[in-house]
Amino acid sequence: MPKPYPQEFRDDVVRVARSRGDGVTIEQVAKDFGVHPMTLQKWMRRADVDDGVKPGVTSSESAELREANKRIRLLEQENEVLRRAAAYLSQANLPKRLYPLVKELAADGIPVAVSCRVLKLSRQPYYRWLRRPVTAAEVIEAWRANALVDAYRDDPEFGYRFLVGEAREAGESMCERTAWRICRDNGWWSVFGKKRGRNGKRSGPPVHDDLVRREFTADAPNRLWLTDITEHHTGEGKLYLCAVKDVYSGRIVGYSMDSRMKARLAVNALDSAVARRGDVAGCIVHSDRGSQFRSRKFVHALNTHDLVGSMGKVGACGDNAAMESFFALLQRNVLDRRRWDTRQQLRIAIVTWIERTYHRRRRQVRLGLLTPVEYETIIDPAAPAA
Repeated sequence: MPKPYPQEFRDDVVRVARSRGDGVTIEQVAKDFGVHPMTLQKWMRRADVDDGVKPGVTSSESAELREANKRIRLLEQENEVLRRAAAYLSQANLPKRLYPLVKELAADGIPVAVSCRVLKLSRQPYYRWLRRPVTAAEVIEAWRANALVDAYRDDPEFGYRFLVGEAREAGESMCERTAWRICRDNGWWSVFGKKRGRNGKRSGPPVHDDLVRREFTADAPNRLWLTDITEHHTGEGKLYLCAVKDVYSGRIVGYSMDSRMKARLAVNALDSAVARRGDVAGCIVHSDRGSQFRSRKFVHALNTHDLVGSMGKVGACGDNAAMESFFALLQRNVLDRRRWDTRQQLRIAIVTWIERTYHRRRRQVRLGLLTPVEYETIIDPAAPAA
């Protein structure tokens, strides 16, 4: 197929043909430029349409139309890829492999580049898979799986460690970790295996409704308290801390530490807060759904002091985010600063940091760059200073 003439050459020939003298025919001009007379006439008709002399579709409009048709055809191909992919992935009995789908779409006339772009795949791995759909590693794993399943069918009570030995006798050697992975993917477990829970014990039902709903604000002291428990390792074992925080000023109004995380730990922290703050009737005490805060002892302590209980959802740390932020601050400033040999050392460090640094030296932006003690003293002089 001959190459088309350049546009600039066409325009020059048309100009010469239009400005030809008397007695000069179109055939002569075409012959001088080495083109066919009918070709020249076609160029002149196109030039008349582009210049607006004659009605018709101009060259720019034709180019735009071709581009629009190309774009429409591309969008139709992309929609077809998405439709076929949705239908393919919705079949639960088929493996979710997209390379066979790309191959089917290519057989139906959809370019591989379009399918890979829509499905967010790389073309090079696809062509590599096309040359070799089954890799050597997949073949080896298939032989190993066959050896394991044969041994499993003979003795269903065998675990993956025994199945490794049986597969080795059959000529397929592998490490125990590989056998465990293959057995896990196919569900080949011993019939005597122990059924374990996903996360151990489940959290019990809440004993209070969520009255806070992540609105950690209060317009006066002793209106909303937050409480939670944290732990840290020492040379003697773990030390547990239960703290009670007043949302109004961010002050830790009560805390308790012990070597065991029992309900008494939360009750002691609550009693300490009530003893420090005085009249706290009607105050909301918000916590997570830990067993210590759902215990009868803690609920009885709430009722004794006329406090209102509140609990967040299971696994939602944002429901007690203000208390979690305090524990994160404690973690960075005290717990992770050094290695603690005894519980007594860590206890002294925690008490010192809370009472001296956090309460009386650490200024908070939300309090107008005041410390919790300064904020309570300035805003409410009647609040206890100790």
